[in-house]
Amino acid sequence: MAKVKTNRGLLKYILLTLVTCGIYELFFINGIANDMNTMCKDDGLKTKGILGFIVLTCVTCGIYPMVWFYGVANRLSENGNKYGLNISENGTNFLLWMIFGALLCGIGPFVAMHALCKNLNRVGEAYNKTLETPAAPAASAEA
Repeated sequence: MAKVKTNRGLLKYILLTLVTCGIYELFFINGIANDMNTMCKDDGLKTKGILGFIVLTCVTCGIYPMVWFYGVANRLSENGNKYGLNISENGTNFLLWMIFGALLCGIGPFVAMHALCKNLNRVGEAYNKTLETPAAPAASAEA
């Protein structure tokens, strides 16, 4: 099993999305989907990748990203317990920050993305620790 990414951050997301005219956001979303499906493979759910994200965004006239991020935040919150983490921000918190938080001088979406990145990193670090195998104790030679 490969390790998942644990260095997602809001500032990096914003800067790279601006510099690449939005292209980085597609890589960001695809990376989240791949890592979510790896970290949470035992829950029976599957997070759609970039192709499904783009198609469903077009079909729903731009509503699907909210549904997708809601699902990701809920999945993180539910699977955090498996790794001994208490993740209080769920999909509802994410949507509230995105929708109503936008009325707070536009800072709500940034708060939502920061919380999502933070929780992705926390679950990713816990997942990566499960991949590390403890070193086998050295065999002692008894003479």
